[in-house]
Amino acid sequence: MHVNGLEFSHETSQLCDVYASATVDLWGIFLGQHRDSHKTHSSARAQTCPCNQCRGRSGRAARKVVRRTSLILTTVGGVKTTPNVLSIVLAGGEGKRLYPFTADRAKPAVPFGGNYRLIDFVLSNLVNAGYHKICVLTQYKSHSLDRHISQSWQLSGLTGQYITPVPAQQRLGRRWFTGSADAILQSLNLVYDEQPEYIIVFGADHVYRMDPEQMVEAHIASGAGVTVAGLRVPREEATAFGVIQAGEDNRIEQFLEKPADPPSVPDDENVAFASMGNYVFTAQTLIDALKEDSENESSNHDMGGDIIPMLVDRGEAYVYDFSDNYVPGETERDKGYWRDVGTVDAFYEAHMDLISVHPVFNLYNLKWPIHTAETGNLPPAKFVKGGIAQSSMVAAGSIISAGTVRNSVISENVIVEDSATVEGCVLMPGVRVGKGAVVRHAIIDKNVQITDGQIVGVDRQLDEQRFTVSQGGVVCVGKNEVV
Repeated sequence: MHVNGLEFSHETSQLCDVYASATVDLWGIFLGQHRDSHKTHSSARAQTCPCNQCRGRSGRAARKVVRRTSLILTTVGGVKTTPNVLSIVLAGGEGKRLYPFTADRAKPAVPFGGNYRLIDFVLSNLVNAGYHKICVLTQYKSHSLDRHISQSWQLSGLTGQYITPVPAQQRLGRRWFTGSADAILQSLNLVYDEQPEYIIVFGADHVYRMDPEQMVEAHIASGAGVTVAGLRVPREEATAFGVIQAGEDNRIEQFLEKPADPPSVPDDENVAFASMGNYVFTAQTLIDALKEDSENESSNHDMGGDIIPMLVDRGEAYVYDFSDNYVPGETERDKGYWRDVGTVDAFYEAHMDLISVHPVFNLYNLKWPIHTAETGNLPPAKFVKGGIAQSSMVAAGSIISAGTVRNSVISENVIVEDSATVEGCVLMPGVRVGKGAVVRHAIIDKNVQITDGQIVGVDRQLDEQRFTVSQGGVVCVGKNEVV
């Protein structure tokens, strides 16, 4: 058989016929079901319907069915053929702006949301998307991060699955990582061992849901050397980010660091593309760029500051619109949620996003779960002697005994004793709040003991004498302190 000048064997021809037939059948089923659903469409539903007949996402969900179908059916000898993708997670950051919670741990290891660590979000996104070859590059105070990965993120089997922490090893001389690009350069042995076609490079300190497979598919389709995930933000807020100026074909024309006048996206003059710090590279493009950058003595060897601008100048960089990403189980309210929790105030606000009746970020989406094994074998939370929690999340193993908790996130193994009040707080694992104590608008790190009758977060002047207080007035009590 000849197609477009190419010759195919009889066996290949039969396989293609089966694939085409199955694809058409599944596509027909989807369209038939969708046409039936139109019989009961209301005007409100039509605004969010994902098909081409309706307004809204312009067939995004339908196209995803086709992509998934093709991935499932594209087989050779019964083995699914997918691109060889290696995921690299950058987790060596010091996180100075999140002090004191990074005084004893790397930022990706900071507890979040009662049960999790920050790194659980990026690892969950990768694993849920089917990417099971993941290297986590660590450096700064990595012990708790290494321990969490080894205890909570074990993949094993016959298919080469792994999630492994990779510490700085000084492979290229007696120096530690001098930037995020240098971290990958010094770890290129991982790339040479795996020989991937494409490399995902994601950060480890953001709170969000994302299906990275869709970004990889967009990267492959574009033929780009690198694809950068872009978050739509109001232009007046974009001055705090690295900003992407892209053309209508999604090719990046400029990459600007915190510009005073951010350029808009092609289809909305009031919105700009902020870089999310998530990249997909064609493997050889990344290798070549890293080697060239290493020879530039004036470079800071940073992914966003040096590598991406280099590839932009060459016309090899494209943007991926994060608003196009679909995650199973998402709602219109939490779609496209992304939070950089690099500061104390942002970290606090991200927690407050969790506890509303209809949360901006929904931890309860079981179709795209955030995985962790942090809680171990703790019993359920217990409320005794009239203890109550209102508009709050309370993790396993915690006891509220005749105390009151409001608008707070309580991690595992926390005890709030008689007559104590906790309001608008984040309490990390192992915290003890003594009898009659009052704690408000505060983040309390692991294993802190607040003794009987103490007051935290009420008198700012007094708090500033004893603790770190953020610009937004959040009181921060460091790990293992006795107050």
